[in-house]
Amino acid sequence: MREFLVEITTSVPEGTSEEEVAQRRAAEAVRARELAAAGHLARLWRPVGEARSIGIWRAGDGEELESKVLSTLPLRPWMTFRVTPLEPHPNDPGPS
Repeated sequence: MREFLVEITTSVPEGTSEEEVAQRRAAEAVRARELAAAGHLARLWRPVGEARSIGIWRAGDGEELESKVLSTLPLRPWMTFRVTPLEPHPNDPGPS
């Protein structure tokens, strides 16, 4: 699978009930665990003090990432994505 750096910003629409937000966030946590178990979500970080996340996601290609991975997130209607395809760097000190 190919790796992608994905920056996600979530903006809850004005007037959304706290109950709906809580339900979607709980469902989002479940779906994130499922995607991690399937190998699609490798790592996820939240910059300190910001309402966004940065993660390493995996899929066969960009189309699969959008249609079969990111589009399945319960918070997707409230999210914007910045996706950067990644490739190995020859000087990467990590495992090959």
